[in-house]
Amino acid sequence: MDARLKRLFGNTMVFTAGKFISKLLVFLMMPLYTACLSEAQYSTADLITQLANLLIPLACLGISEGIFRNAAAKEGDKQAFFSSGIAILGISTAAFLLLSPLLLLLEYFAPYLWLIILFVLCSNFHSVCAQYVCAIGRTKTFAAQGILNTALNIAFNLLFLLGFGMKIEGYVLSVVCADFVTTLVLIVFCRLRKAFSLKKISRKLMGEMLRFSLPLIPTTVFWWITGVSDRYLVARMRSDTENGLYAAAYKIPTLLTYMVSVFNEAWRLSAVRESDDADSCADFFGKVFRYYVAIVFVGGAFLIAFAKVGSILLFADSYYDAWLYVPILVLATVFTSFDSFLASAYFTKKKTMASFYTSMVGAVLNIILNLIWIPAWGAVGASVATLISYFVVFVLRAATMHRYIRFNLQIPRIAINTVLLAGMVVIMMLELPLWMLWIGLLCAAVVGLNAPALISMLRMVPDMIKGRLKS
Repeated sequence: MDARLKRLFGNTMVFTAGKFISKLLVFLMMPLYTACLSEAQYSTADLITQLANLLIPLACLGISEGIFRNAAAKEGDKQAFFSSGIAILGISTAAFLLLSPLLLLLEYFAPYLWLIILFVLCSNFHSVCAQYVCAIGRTKTFAAQGILNTALNIAFNLLFLLGFGMKIEGYVLSVVCADFVTTLVLIVFCRLRKAFSLKKISRKLMGEMLRFSLPLIPTTVFWWITGVSDRYLVARMRSDTENGLYAAAYKIPTLLTYMVSVFNEAWRLSAVRESDDADSCADFFGKVFRYYVAIVFVGGAFLIAFAKVGSILLFADSYYDAWLYVPILVLATVFTSFDSFLASAYFTKKKTMASFYTSMVGAVLNIILNLIWIPAWGAVGASVATLISYFVVFVLRAATMHRYIRFNLQIPRIAINTVLLAGMVVIMMLELPLWMLWIGLLCAAVVGLNAPALISMLRMVPDMIKGRLKS
């Protein structure tokens, strides 16, 4: 077995034990959220957290990514990278606090300004500490802090929503408190105070890290526009109630996002460490992408097939109609997963401007399509706009990837899988005669098409388990 794959899948298993299980537990909190919050309240809580997510990279200048990319490399003074990154975070945080009163201009969010500020600050400090711990190879600690963060999030949700009946404030504040406590634990347990040194702060390193990180800020903003702005437009052009259903529908495709994000955490760590040798890097990317395509499409097929059942199990009765948006959003999530993988090539080669340009095209297209389709089709139009935008970004990145890393993009297999999943989406949404039978057959076809890659990957599992036990 390829030692690189063994190390990658071993790290993925560790992260799965932490991050994916953690995210799954939060996902299973949906019955609590939909029981405690009305559609309009859930819409508002979701919009607050999404606005905060937009501000997070702006408030830290994307430095958590810069710390990870440099500290994960085989060479370099890791303490200097961390210290210089913390210095940048301190300066950017001060600037964010000075400018935060401008958020009062957004009347919708004015009552929640304090929540947004706390959310952004706690998230940034947590992210910087966690990414550094991961970058220096403490993957088990990274996974453990993810579990701790989730446990705290659930505990605070129960306290604030059920105990204190805090509604919107309780939903957001639970995330804030969980991030704050987890950061303190990381600082103490990982002795991050010793990793930071004023003497290690370097203006030269700060400049290098910012040149890498700053292009990621507009990239993140554009990605936010593509994936989140439609919720604001649905709320504005239609209603908070419809947007509440749409926001809830996003939670089912998020299962695939969680699964992919777990792999991407391990993948970025491995990709950075293999980036020096061009031929080896291309071979590694090609092998991994073959498995990645299989997992994403099979996962997407099952989520589409169980869209209605999932809505019944996860949502309160008043949210059931959210299932209508799920199939399209799942297919959109499939392509954003591929977009993320291809973005890792830009990240590895420090070509972040390429990520910027492609994400900009997706964002502009998304806004145009949303403005055209939401007034007429509502949230269905928003979901179709999201799908098309992610697909276009994928095409652009696939067409230009050879400039950075030449590897097999599995285009024929992606094309056939896409047709099969698109067929599932159309059949389910139109509820054609015998739709359950057709959905089952198409889902089986997706599994069969990707079976060779899945079987090959499963054969590696015994070696991976043995490797983790020995380590």
